[in-house]
Amino acid sequence: MPVDDNDPNDAFEVRFTEALHQAGSGFEPPRQDLAARGEARGRRRAFRRQAAVLGGVTTVALIGVGGALMLPGGQAVGSHSSSTGASSPSVPPATSAATTSVSGDALVHTLEKLLPKGEFSDEEARGTGDPLPPFAKVVYDDGNGKAAVAVSFSRLRPGGQEARQTTECPDKVFIAFDTCRTTTLDDGSKLMILKGYEYPNSRSGTKLWTAEYVSRTGQHVSVQEWNAAAEKDAPVTRALPPLTAEQLSQLATARQWRTALDAVLVPPAAADPSPARGVPGGSVSSTLVSLLPKGVRVVSKSSADAGFGYAVLDDGKGASLVQVNVQGDQSDVENELFGAGTKTLPNGMKVVTHQRPGEKGGEGVVWWTVDTIRPDGYRVVISAFNSGAQNTAATRSTPALTMQQLETIATNAKWYARH
Repeated sequence: MPVDDNDPNDAFEVRFTEALHQAGSGFEPPRQDLAARGEARGRRRAFRRQAAVLGGVTTVALIGVGGALMLPGGQAVGSHSSSTGASSPSVPPATSAATTSVSGDALVHTLEKLLPKGEFSDEEARGTGDPLPPFAKVVYDDGNGKAAVAVSFSRLRPGGQEARQTTECPDKVFIAFDTCRTTTLDDGSKLMILKGYEYPNSRSGTKLWTAEYVSRTGQHVSVQEWNAAAEKDAPVTRALPPLTAEQLSQLATARQWRTALDAVLVPPAAADPSPARGVPGGSVSSTLVSLLPKGVRVVSKSSADAGFGYAVLDDGKGASLVQVNVQGDQSDVENELFGAGTKTLPNGMKVVTHQRPGEKGGEGVVWWTVDTIRPDGYRVVISAFNSGAQNTAATRSTPALTMQQLETIATNAKWYARH
């Protein structure tokens, strides 16, 4: 998808995913988590979780804990945490929970035994002895058309933020999907079944159905299936993926994966990042709502997050999504972000505005942005759309807030009350 020159988050998002895919050598786990948790709960926090699943320790070490921010053109311009004011504690290396390793061939064999009767081809796998996370993937044909089916394994810190988010359904404001359900099993483990699409900004094309299982001890099994022989660049071969929701659940929770899970590295004990001190109450969405002009109704808003938040507004003329990103010191990318058209306020804050078409697939959607940065690098970016979601058609001709109203909100001192 296109990368906007003035949205380093999207540039980072695209290139980070590509880098992890290349490092992972073949298997590309679901991107719903990137889009959903990336948008609604702070993008880089989600990238760190995906890195553990996708690219393993090697890739994470190269990119860094917070991820090198990638600008258009591919240059790395620094590493930043989404939680401004949070420190990055040193953590001990991960340790192995068991000495028995499981080969890639064994994982493929187990996957094929657990699937209903059918024909298999194009097997791919990586065992638990590899530095990168283990997985198995096959093309499965039950007589109704070929379909790619894959399973991957990782370990998450029990009770931690990443473990919780892995089984949380994504936000429909950002992700197009048909159904999603999270269940707490009898032993306290969590299971999420998501019926979505390979390209999560659209309800068309290749379907991707996913099961995410996280045990009380942090063992994570991710199962994906498509209605095509490959996750992308392959024609649809059947109306639906082959496994039902119940079959996905059984595959993700199968006891036959226990040995492989026991051999996966146990994550080091580390506390979740502390909330940002720059946003009152640690909630971007609540701060945004408090700054809205009178007469605008809030239809919905995101949950509390210190780095990202949104609200869907309606002034009687149709739904309009407004979202805000708050970031710590961005001084090293200031010149790239604040070039032509930038104005400097008396307090030294720089402001630049952009009006452009939306890029998430919604027909007729426009995207208005006000980007600000203080002399100390503290950055607040607000965007508004003429639709209640970026991936749905426009509901009105322009966003509910004018460019001047967006600038008034973005430059308000309330964002910096605790910074």
